[in-house]
Formats: sequence, structure tokens, C-alpha cells
Amino acid sequence: MSDELDQDELAAQWAAALENQEEGDPDPFEAAAAAAAAPAAPAAPAAPAAGGGTPDDEQLAAEWAAALASDEQDQMKKEKEQAFFASAAREAAFKDLTEEAKGFRPDSGKRELDFILDIPLDVSAELGRTRLLINELLQLGQGSVVELNKLAGEPLEIFVNGKLVARGEAVVINEKFGVRLTDIISPIERVKQLA
Repeated sequence: MSDELDQDELAAQWAAALENQEEGDPDPFEAAAAAAAAPAAPAAPAAPAAGGGTPDDEQLAAEWAAALASDEQDQMKKEKEQAFFASAAREAAFKDLTEEAKGFRPDSGKRELDFILDIPLDVSAELGRTRLLINELLQLGQGSVVELNKLAGEPLEIFVNGKLVARGEAVVINEKFGVRLTDIISPIERVKQLA
């Protein structure tokens, strides 16, 4: 509270000094000194310093100067760091592989095929499909018959990784089922199936 009174009093003194200066009073601080010496004032303000300001003003100016100096030091430090990073950075150098890419390699096709020949694929033959309700699925038991969407004698469908690639008929080889391919799906039809 006393700080507020001091500040209000100081502001009033400065305003009075400025008014006296505008009126042509030879000593602008005389009115401020008179106001400070008046008995109504709760506290006397600090006397003006030799430079024309109060000690509070000089302290404030010193704090501002220190803060500005600190900011300048921080700025200089940042500039030095940026200069260091700029000097440490260099442009990346890459080898020109254009001639090697244009060069003829007789075994390039064979090597590309060799790369994919060992990839495993899932092959399945589908006799037919149907849809069941959960209730129908739960009622299935040994001896139940599930009706499929294919007619008897229609070819089986051969899928590779879930994509239709051929059709054929079921055969038995050495007591195992097999499929004799009767129709290979053309690449154009396979692409249409992907869409």
C-alpha cells in the first residue's frame, strides 16, 4: 500500500514539475520539492540525483541496461551457435549411377526371376460356395448335407493367394485328390477381377 502511495505521489510531483516547466518556471523541481515537504504527504520522496533522476530511476535504468546486455549476450550466443552449425554442415555427395543403370547386363532377367521363384504361394481348389445362418450352422451334424452354388459337372475353381487363376476337373492320383486344369484365366480377366 505504501508503494502505491509513493508511486502516486511521485507521479503527482512529476506532473507538477512538467506543468511548471511549461509555464516557464526556472526550476521545474522546486514545485515537486515543495509538495514533498508539505505536512499532508505521508512520506517524503527521495531527492533527485545529480543526473536529474531519483535513485529509483537510476536503479530502474541500471536494471534495464543489465537486461538489454543479457539479451545481447543471448543473441550473440545464438549467432555463434548458428555459425558453428553452418560451418559443420556440408552438402551430401552421391555417386552418379546413371551409366551403370544404362549398361547392359545379360543376366539381369534371370536374376530377377530367380529372386521371385522361391516365394511360397497358397493354392486352393474350390468345389462351390454357400451362405448359412448361424442357426443353420449350429444344427449341422454328422451326415448333414450342405448345398453349394455349383451344379454337378461344373469345373472347380483354382485360386492362388485368393485370386482365381484357373478352372479344372477333380481327379484322383495315388489315392489323393488332384485337379486337371482345363482353362487358364487370361491376364486381362485377372486384372478385371482385381477391380
